[in-house]
Amino acid sequence: MSEMADAIRALQSEKGMSEESIKQTIENAIKAAYKRTFGTAENCIVKFDENLSDVKVYSRKTIVDGVYDPSQEIELEEALRFSSECAVGDEIDIEIDPHTFARSAVSTGKQTAHQALNESFKDTLYNEYKSQIGQIKAGTYQRERKGNIFIDVGKVEAVLPAKYQSPREAFEVNERIRALLVDIKKTSNGIQLVLSRTDPKFVQDLLELEVPEIQDKTISVYKTVREPGYRTKIAVYSNKSDVDPVGACVGLKGVRIQNVIRELESEKIDVLKYDEDPHEFIKNALLPAEVKRVVVLDKEKKEVLAIVTESQFSLAIGKQGLNVRLANRLTGWSIDVKTEEQAAEMDLTETDSRLAAEQLFAGSEVAEADIISTVSQLPDVNQDVAAKLAAAGISDIDDFLDAVESGRVLAVEGITQDDIDAVNAIINENVVFENEEPENAVEAEQVEAETNDEEEEKYYCPECGAEISLDMTRCPKCGVELEFEEE
Repeated sequence: MSEMADAIRALQSEKGMSEESIKQTIENAIKAAYKRTFGTAENCIVKFDENLSDVKVYSRKTIVDGVYDPSQEIELEEALRFSSECAVGDEIDIEIDPHTFARSAVSTGKQTAHQALNESFKDTLYNEYKSQIGQIKAGTYQRERKGNIFIDVGKVEAVLPAKYQSPREAFEVNERIRALLVDIKKTSNGIQLVLSRTDPKFVQDLLELEVPEIQDKTISVYKTVREPGYRTKIAVYSNKSDVDPVGACVGLKGVRIQNVIRELESEKIDVLKYDEDPHEFIKNALLPAEVKRVVVLDKEKKEVLAIVTESQFSLAIGKQGLNVRLANRLTGWSIDVKTEEQAAEMDLTETDSRLAAEQLFAGSEVAEADIISTVSQLPDVNQDVAAKLAAAGISDIDDFLDAVESGRVLAVEGITQDDIDAVNAIINENVVFENEEPENAVEAEQVEAETNDEEEEKYYCPECGAEISLDMTRCPKCGVELEFEEE
């Protein structure tokens, strides 16, 4: 029966099933047919040859003196025909010819095998593709139903639901389509892959395919936001100071980014530089508009004012507010865009005073570059780790230390205990914390003031000796006129 071995190898090749899985399926099918014939499969034994060229079926029976259940018992006299060395109470395996099974039993076995093979194949495919969620898959447009596009991606069929299609894209039958695998569903016929061309990660992965520097981690993507069919904003940063992240992503004469734009049917893509400073990051996020100034209105509520010229106002806002809306999602700040004329009418006195104070301290004896306040400013720190912390709202060193103490930093995605220990070590080596003002500082100032008061010079009337002050023209006691000579 070499045909069986060939069939098993074919199933392994075509369905990707393991040999053990196929053998188990065949065994279950034989036992199902055996049960249909004899009423039970508890004593059915199935054995395969080592080279899988044949399979044999045995009925294991107990040797007794007086049979009550012929399906599981056998008389000693009959058992001796199969083996001369047996006795009452022993068990003996008697070979059964599968061809003697009833036709209905064979049909049951086939049905069992078919269902088992389908389920096994379904599980194998599900496990195979489950690990590929978040990756780009390519296939051929097969058909369309109720706006959903069905795509042949090889072993399985994939669907591109209408809700995951860009509103400005259109495809034709037999056209090759690329999309992001976002989900897997089990169906009666197997599994179905769910694809998306609207997910922001789809654009991010397309860019990664074009930019080797992203693949080798020289450049990292901070965040991607998107309005499918219209505009995408991608914030990137470099892990090496000598590499321009935006220039590397755009490519020479824009060739890299143009390949991505063509895939998205001319959807606009803004690649901008992520900056730890929210002022600079917000300016970059509002590209292609040029922002004159960014004013933080409320740090806790993350509200800022972006001031632009009249000519840049509509560009900063974007069509139907699209540009500023994407900038809000990218930066995590609520951005209010105003022209210079509109900003001039607003009361920004407090904000301007705070800015002036910052500039004053920036010009003090300690240079601004020497002040380390954020994790990203730490020397030799992993910038990828710093960016992940910043994305979680942990950018300042004080915030980081508080998060470590509370354990909140361990909840940041992508941050390990080794990363935390490494940042702590750099802080201990490079950061000197300013001492707080002593508790007795106010008391010392009061004592000093009292001492100064006691040491002030006192004046007396030359006639009566009464105490007088420099602002008196007559002695309050004797009435004599007073005149003080200037030294």
